[in-house]
Amino acid sequence: MRKQFVFGVVAAIAVAILPTVSAQTASADTNWATCGDITACGGMDALVAEAQKEGALNLTTILRNWADYGDALDSFKAAFGINIADDNPNGSSAYEINLIKTAPAATQPDVVDIGASHIVDTADSAGVSIFAPYKVQTWNDIPATWKDSTGLWFGNYSGQIVIGYNAKNKVAPKSFKDLLNPAFKHSVGIAGDPTGAQESLMTVLAASVANGGSLDNVTPGVNFFHKLKLAGNLSSAPATAASVVSGQTKAWTDWSFNAPGVAAQAAKAGTTLKYVFPSDAAVTGTPYIFGINKNAPHPASARLWVEFMMSEKKGLLAKDLDGQDPYNLQQGTEKGSTLFNSLMGGQNIFRLGGAAPILGSVMASHKVLVAAPNVILGTSGATAVPTIAQQLAAVAVLKTTWPKI
Repeated sequence: MRKQFVFGVVAAIAVAILPTVSAQTASADTNWATCGDITACGGMDALVAEAQKEGALNLTTILRNWADYGDALDSFKAAFGINIADDNPNGSSAYEINLIKTAPAATQPDVVDIGASHIVDTADSAGVSIFAPYKVQTWNDIPATWKDSTGLWFGNYSGQIVIGYNAKNKVAPKSFKDLLNPAFKHSVGIAGDPTGAQESLMTVLAASVANGGSLDNVTPGVNFFHKLKLAGNLSSAPATAASVVSGQTKAWTDWSFNAPGVAAQAAKAGTTLKYVFPSDAAVTGTPYIFGINKNAPHPASARLWVEFMMSEKKGLLAKDLDGQDPYNLQQGTEKGSTLFNSLMGGQNIFRLGGAAPILGSVMASHKVLVAAPNVILGTSGATAVPTIAQQLAAVAVLKTTWPKI
């Protein structure tokens, strides 16, 4: 279950669109594809106005039940009237990067959300970054470790590896080793290839920890999945929300921030799911990473999206909007900045989905952090977090060993 942004033109903001915008507006020569922060983009009112003119945002690999992205998508569209396309919700980080490098200009993603281990792949054939530098308003609150100093990329949220299972199972797994139980024939799933999908990479590292290995030695994790396959338990298809809800996948590994959304989706279909922190491996992933495509087809929408997703605001979701504010914005009788500041920021939306927002500690100190859902059994205990170097070393091993499991 992997979650995985488009036509930039230089344009002036016509006074007729937003007659009540603040004194700070974009000049006629504002370059939306290169403005590096909200000030350079003319301020929030100007950015909102230009994003509305573009009218579209290209995303990729965004699952609605992944870290509550559904609420983020709905709120952004409802507030600003910007259509969002998501070409491949079940894609991987590797897919996202490849799409920027190979897709036709108009269909490239505006923004990607990738695993930290894939930052090293974000250069083109000439060795130049595929991202455009941009620093969101909350830039100073992002830990230095998880942002490029020039703004090319920055962290957003993280999670812990958990095990999910169907409540109807005769066996309730509490550990990786429990997945070897014959009760799980052909029905244990992971998200996909660990050399391309961050969640799967962390799963194999967690399995390694559970089987006598470490974050520096992924081989025991590979051996575990080989053993799982020999036992006939490993599913031949990736675990998805659909396979979980249908009962095809009876046990699976997942990010903790997917548990609330997938459990809610399953409940609507009459299926009860449960999640546990594995007793033999407490592994937390490094933050996922935002990067704006330097050739984004919708450069203003791309910048508005990351401003929204990195906002610390505590406010309204799509379901809370009665339509009047978006209507007033369209009519030019309300400022884009006013509406933006009234919305539930993306950092709190991630929190609602069970993720750990990267700005969480700052938000907690400011008393703007919303309550997190609690749908996972057990306690996580002290968790291990693999460094990027450890992840890259694991990927190097997996490229040779994983195809042979």
